Order: sequence, then C-alpha cells, then structure tokens
Amino acid sequence: MNEVQVQAFWQAHPCGDQQVGGLDQAFRGDYDAFFRQYDAFRYSHEGHILDCLDGIDFRGAKVLEIGLGQGADSEQIIRRGARWSGLDLTAESVTRLRTRLQLRGLPYDEVKQGSALAIPYPDNNFDKVFSHGVLHHIPDIRLAQREIARVLKPDGELIIMVYAKWSFNYLVAIGLLRRLGLMALCGLNLDPAGIYGDHVANARRMGLRNYLKMSNFIHRNTDGPNNPYSKVYGLREVHEDFPSFQVIRAYKRWMHGPPLPVSWLPLGRLLGWHLWVHLRPTRSPR
Repeated sequence: MNEVQVQAFWQAHPCGDQQVGGLDQAFRGDYDAFFRQYDAFRYSHEGHILDCLDGIDFRGAKVLEIGLGQGADSEQIIRRGARWSGLDLTAESVTRLRTRLQLRGLPYDEVKQGSALAIPYPDNNFDKVFSHGVLHHIPDIRLAQREIARVLKPDGELIIMVYAKWSFNYLVAIGLLRRLGLMALCGLNLDPAGIYGDHVANARRMGLRNYLKMSNFIHRNTDGPNNPYSKVYGLREVHEDFPSFQVIRAYKRWMHGPPLPVSWLPLGRLLGWHLWVHLRPTRSPR
C-alpha cells in the first residue's frame, strides 16, 4: 500500500460525498445546496463533533487542518476564531474547500494540495494541527507524525480523531457480524448488488479466508469496500505510531455499528467509534 493508491481512491470518492447523494449526481454541481445538505446530515448524525470542537480554544490560534473532506469542520474551526490553513492530498477536496469558503465569505490563510509526508510549511509554524478521520488512512504514519511535529511550535498541540480499536463497531459489527454475513453470502454463492456485491467480489478475488483476516477486512469496512487503507487505534497504537508526541488527553465518542442501530445507546464514551486524542510534541521529532 502506498500514498498514490490512497490519493487515487479519495480523489475518486471525496469523503462524505455519497452520504447525501453526490455533488454531481444529486445536486448537479450546486455547491451551496450540497454543502448545506451535507452539513445538516453530518452534524445530525455526528453531533458530538460540534461538542468536541467547542471544547478546543481556537481563538487567534494559527491552525493547520490536514485532510479536508467537504470542509464542514474547516468552516466550524474558522467560525471559532482560528487563523486557518488547510492541506489535502487530493485536488478535488481542495477545490471544494476553496469554493465553500468563497461562498461563505470566510477568511483563511491558505489551502494547499499536498502530502502529510512532506508538509509544505516551515518549522515551528502552527499553534495547532487538527485532523479528523484522516491520519488512520496514511500507511506511513510515522513519517507523517514527524512532519506534523516539525511544523508545530514547541508548545503546540496536535488534535486528531482516529477510528477506535476498542469500540463496538470494530469488535462486534466489523469483527463479528459483517464477517459472518459475508461468509453466509459466499457460502450460498449469492451475487448481491451494491456494497455487499463489492465485498463478495473482493472475497472471491482475494480468497475468502484471506479477505476475512482483520488486517485486510478493516480497510474495506470503514469507508467502503474499495477503500485501500485504514487502521484502528487504541492508546497503545497511538503511542507506537506517534513517537514524536506525548498524549495529553484522549476520549471516545459516537456509538456506531452498522448494520445494528446502536447510535441511541449511551455507551459512546466507552465503546465509541471515534477516538479523539490531544498530543503535544516532545523536544525533538522522532
């Protein structure tokens, strides 16, 4: 797995686009209508994001956001007083973000297309680096975290959301139910349509036993069956993958576990799918 494959996937499948039908398909390129519908969907389903952002003091802070998606969180960070810059691996996301901020008339410093493996900013440049749901898609995370530490000021802060290993979604929905369901589909030699059909095709191409190994299955069960790379994190993995940082605070949010409707269960702080971690750089990036 390499960054070129990751870039190609997200360029073709902008994060969150199909959750509301697609910018081009459902909205015929109407950016304003698309952004409004997307934001309403995102924050009605994942309202904890706004609460988490409210708990961060962005006022006057020079912030770099890595991985921009549709720019919903970017807008929220700017509205909370940050001097914001954005970096994304794909041209599509950069275009959408610039369009959003122009439509909203929001101030920002820069938006760049580039890699977290070679961040195009000088040393000691930012007060905060923010990345929601992105760093777990970077295969060479050790290099990325070293670059993040480099561009942060010595007393700066890295705030990330990564998928949680010790979550209902990973342990039960992905690890048990979806694997059993795929075994049943393949055992009955069925050819379902849509996302299930893509999983069956993957299993036949890779071999069912190999595909069901969690080291393979996790990639295909976070952002679609064609997603090339994902990783899940507990605090042990955070410490291993971010040696240039020390963990200051960590918390989980959002009960999630499709196909089961578990979002109503008050267990997000224990078994939530989103692991938020606040980190500070150590003295020298490693």
